[in-house]
Amino acid sequence: MLDKLNNRPMLGAIDDAPVVSLVQQLLEQAVTLKASDLHFEPYENHYRVRMRIDGELREMTSPPMALKDRLSSRIKVLSRLDIAEKRLPQDGRMKLLLQNGRELDLRVSTLPTLFGEKLVIRVLDSAQAQLDLNQLGYEPEDLARLVEAIHRPHGMVLVTGPTGSGKTQSLYACLNLLNTAEVNIATVEDPCEIQLQGINQVNVQDKPGLTFAIALRAFLRQDPDVLMVGEVRDLETANIAIQAAQTGHLVLSTLHTNDAPSTLVRLRNMGTASYNIAASVTLITAQRLVRCLCPLCKERVSLPSDVLLKAGLPPDLLSGDAVDAFKPVGCAHCHKGFAGRTGIFQVMPVSADMQALILSGAGNQEMTQLAQREGVATLRLAGLRKVLKGITSLDEVLANTRYGA
Repeated sequence: MLDKLNNRPMLGAIDDAPVVSLVQQLLEQAVTLKASDLHFEPYENHYRVRMRIDGELREMTSPPMALKDRLSSRIKVLSRLDIAEKRLPQDGRMKLLLQNGRELDLRVSTLPTLFGEKLVIRVLDSAQAQLDLNQLGYEPEDLARLVEAIHRPHGMVLVTGPTGSGKTQSLYACLNLLNTAEVNIATVEDPCEIQLQGINQVNVQDKPGLTFAIALRAFLRQDPDVLMVGEVRDLETANIAIQAAQTGHLVLSTLHTNDAPSTLVRLRNMGTASYNIAASVTLITAQRLVRCLCPLCKERVSLPSDVLLKAGLPPDLLSGDAVDAFKPVGCAHCHKGFAGRTGIFQVMPVSADMQALILSGAGNQEMTQLAQREGVATLRLAGLRKVLKGITSLDEVLANTRYGA
């Protein structure tokens, strides 16, 4: 009998039928529900499995406590981890073969807790990735700014936001637009989450010493046109990426900051020279993901204008004492009134005036004020516009953005 996950013979007592079946069913269910992560969590008197769907964790099942160690061992064997090591965290990977013949890449992380090992499986499904910039949720004027920036022959475009905000998908949508036979594109990531034909992709590998910086240096000797760096984590990587952007290459990368203006301050705080930042960074996109209202059951509501003004909507976008919007209800086709997610974006070109502020050593507040004067919408405003369009709810936007940013 062959293992459905790795297409190899099953391995003894660990792979007893109930555990094999349960793991396979949970993984296939995660793919069906488009879950991004599975959590296997042991507690003192309880064991549960949760899945993150549309950014929200949902409890799916509670296997018997007697299966706790066998489930852990099964997953560790499949991901080629040491089943005897239960005191230290481990990271591994495995493949899931679906009935239609498609393979999924699964990343596994283990963590010792008080009552056993917690395991988290990240589902990396390239086929489910939305690689059309028009479908990600950009406003038309923001999309035009982004497309213009990525078609420049050189410069740096940065995407910022917290983990799970869709940064990688946005970058790959840009690469997909640029991916032609005439363009040499190379990426370095940790790990590569989306496989795209025609792009040279490299995984960071800590043990042999293949870091972002080393991969970037190698890329520069490979006659590249476009470089994508999964994340600017340190000064060395930042400086090499900026050097590439100043020497005739388009560089795309990510940072973890709250909004677009603070990204410029973060680069400076990392030790990057202000004149290099001003000369290389051409555009910054900050983003979040918000849940979409289910189109089958959402219910029209009237929101008082003062509530929207308090939330941060400019008065010129209001007319009258109330505005029509929608709220979640819930039906058999959604989860609590929501189905799927869309992006909200703050797209900030680095103008000549912004470059002058960078060179003067200005702080985040001054850069934010200039961006707003230049017509750059905040993330909160971008979310409120989607509320007015009936795409999401006011509570969802308030939960995922902060006032003034």
